[in-house]
Amino acid sequence: MPASSGLARGPPAFTVFTPTFNRAGTLARVHDSLRAQTFRDFEWVVVDDGSEDGTRELVAGWAGSAGFPLRYFWQRNAGKAAAVNRGVAEARGELFLIADSDDAFVPRALERFWHHWQSIPAGERHRFSGVTALCCDEHGALIGDPFPRSPLDATWWDIHYRHALRGEKWGFHRTSVFREFPFPVEPGTRHVPEEVVWRAISRRYATRHVNEILRIYRRDGGDQLTRMSPRSWARFRALYAQRLYEDRAWLVVAPVELLKLAIHYVRFSFLSGDPVRVQIAPLATVPLKLLWATAAPLGLALALRDRVRESASGASRAAVSSGPRELPPASPP
Repeated sequence: MPASSGLARGPPAFTVFTPTFNRAGTLARVHDSLRAQTFRDFEWVVVDDGSEDGTRELVAGWAGSAGFPLRYFWQRNAGKAAAVNRGVAEARGELFLIADSDDAFVPRALERFWHHWQSIPAGERHRFSGVTALCCDEHGALIGDPFPRSPLDATWWDIHYRHALRGEKWGFHRTSVFREFPFPVEPGTRHVPEEVVWRAISRRYATRHVNEILRIYRRDGGDQLTRMSPRSWARFRALYAQRLYEDRAWLVVAPVELLKLAIHYVRFSFLSGDPVRVQIAPLATVPLKLLWATAAPLGLALALRDRVRESASGASRAAVSSGPRELPPASPP
């Protein structure tokens, strides 16, 4: 059963969702940011992906005094994609905003997101998935590129190729859109690239982009739920093959970006054990084959580097596992 707090009321405007795994040391950033929000029509949903560091007790301690609905769900460790799908299933809000377990954001973040969403005429909102804003680091410096104008209504492809914008961005999608495009989680697969969902959403909906800094992105470590394992290599190979095919029309506009895609396609193909003939077979056009040939040396070098790193990591894990071990704590219900 989930832990919860807050008075019963109608559906909130926002579900702020946090997936977490052994991040009790940073989760207070999200909690404190939510307590400081000027816009109060939200709930906080936390999906704990099998933490063993006291996260459950920490959240339970906040539940009685949060000042907003707080619902906590524990699940066996299954990865961030599965946690997001669980959060979407539990969400009661109209809009779904992912706040990672080490995130912080400005006090007016939800207020400004709501303002920009409401500024889209009601009769046109069905064409939009949500709103995306800018990020800064812990010192207030802008991370990445601003949008060329604000507001900018654009797709994923417009942002990455037409405008060639880079750097961290932050935004929400309608909860109904997330339910329309869940993360494709398969048994035994823990990591699903977020881009799979963002691209799927962008095939059907536009997003409004605004030049306001609303998220504070810290550079002191990444989300532990996003680590890639060798089991993910084949999925990444398939993702980059799909991207190369779908994005081939952008080769003239953004040749360097397409070359990067080809390099990673080669990289994950070699990691997955695909011989050269298998790698070339899906590349249906001459330009894509030439792109593969250009990318092959660097892609192979990256694959060899990854193999060396994985071997070293495997040896380290084996050394740790050969020592004395304590029994793991009992799994929560």
